[in-house]
Amino acid sequence: MIFGLDLSSPLFWSSFGAILLTNIVLSGDNAVVIAMAARTLKPEQRSKAIFWGSAAAIVMRIVLTIVAIQLLALPFLKIIGAVLLVYIGVDLLSAEEDENGLDKDISGMGGAIRTILIADLVMSLDNVLAVAAAAEGDLPLLVLGLLISIPLIVFGATLLTKVMARFPIIITIGAALLGFLAGEMLLTDPAIVTYFGAVAEHTVTFAGILGAVVVVALGTYLTKRQQKRASAH
Repeated sequence: MIFGLDLSSPLFWSSFGAILLTNIVLSGDNAVVIAMAARTLKPEQRSKAIFWGSAAAIVMRIVLTIVAIQLLALPFLKIIGAVLLVYIGVDLLSAEEDENGLDKDISGMGGAIRTILIADLVMSLDNVLAVAAAAEGDLPLLVLGLLISIPLIVFGATLLTKVMARFPIIITIGAALLGFLAGEMLLTDPAIVTYFGAVAEHTVTFAGILGAVVVVALGTYLTKRQQKRASAH
């Protein structure tokens, strides 16, 4: 028994594997945000931002898991989260370009980490419930599973930054993903359900698609406007 964990128990390893797998599957969208935020940094800052952003996000997720059920019941919380996701998606998509066509380091490493944390906070509210269910109330096991997932998320985000540099279309796809999540989140808020009743699944999906379109359209518009201003000078 180490820190309350029975490493010799088959039940421990099955629960641990479930937590790890669940967290990896649910962290795909988070890795996209981390990569998008870090891409605006200088190469020497990028790896630090990815590591510290991922580590801080995991710690925050542990705290969220403990209080997630209570948080998700709060009305208007998901609506606020949806607005934040739209803002982050548009902001990341419309990052300014310098005269050489390279992304500017606008907000620095602190700003990138802040963006990572806000996005992860919003997107993890639903995800942590699945992780908590896999842990079956075993907090030490939950913490261990989430901590070990840090290097996996870091690797995924690092790989994505390299792919984004080669295929910029992935940045647009990532922004669309944030918009899609925002649209879905909006219609599943307790306040919406209270006033209008449970929303049909196809309607929620349509809201997600609409959210993706809005984010990409706004981000593209702002990018073109920035490019026009830059060329005018």
